[in-house]
Amino acid sequence: MAASTDSSEEPREQQTPPAGLYLDYGYGSHVGLRRELNEDSSVITDTLFAVADGMGGHEAGEVASALAVQTLADGWNQAEGRISREEIQGFLTEADRRIREATDSKAGTTVSGALLEDQGEGLNWTVFNIGDSRTYLFEDSALKQLSRDHSQVQDMFESGLITAEELHSHPQRNVITRALGAGDMWDADYFSAPVRAGQRLMICSDGLSGELNDSEIEKILGAGRNAQDTVDWLIHQSLRAGGRDNVTVVVVDVQEQVV
Repeated sequence: MAASTDSSEEPREQQTPPAGLYLDYGYGSHVGLRRELNEDSSVITDTLFAVADGMGGHEAGEVASALAVQTLADGWNQAEGRISREEIQGFLTEADRRIREATDSKAGTTVSGALLEDQGEGLNWTVFNIGDSRTYLFEDSALKQLSRDHSQVQDMFESGLITAEELHSHPQRNVITRALGAGDMWDADYFSAPVRAGQRLMICSDGLSGELNDSEIEKILGAGRNAQDTVDWLIHQSLRAGGRDNVTVVVVDVQEQVV
């Protein structure tokens, strides 16, 4: 298991023998072109993947995001990977407590991720989300956002106050309505999707989704490159588009084992 924000590490393959599948993944992070500090963090395990985007300034955001992913990693390790949605929520509640204690409730973090979970009738992705970091599924050449942003502009869009085109340019686009370690303690939102060979899961901070639209992301995910090369390309393109924020990306490919 690794919890890392270092894109220089080589991706590894993880086995899930009962389903005849394995996961190939890549991950990376960049401070961006306008920030001095990278407040993003990520966690990579055999079956649990997540990205956290800290906020608070003066290094407090970095502390918040690191505590979020470290708490997830600690919980996963202690349970030897045998966790479910209920355990994930417990880890997030503990992360919220740790962040408030460490930062005197002056910092917070988003978190989005996915757990590969055997629910007895096959493998499923259990996706969880607090804030505006995102989890996407790319399958059959189509991109679908599995998570839902907890943001002011998302609420405005769903209320019909702004259009989809205004989501990227609205002055309140960076205002989130739910975070770990800040404000009220919220449960995460959860989503489920069956696991199938050929899928590509992507988790990212808003440093990616704020610079590239879904069609641009879809094109890169469908270009046929391996997971790590795809991560590197996504980060590169986000920097070319402006690089206004830290950007962190995890890509997980579901592939069939060849006997």
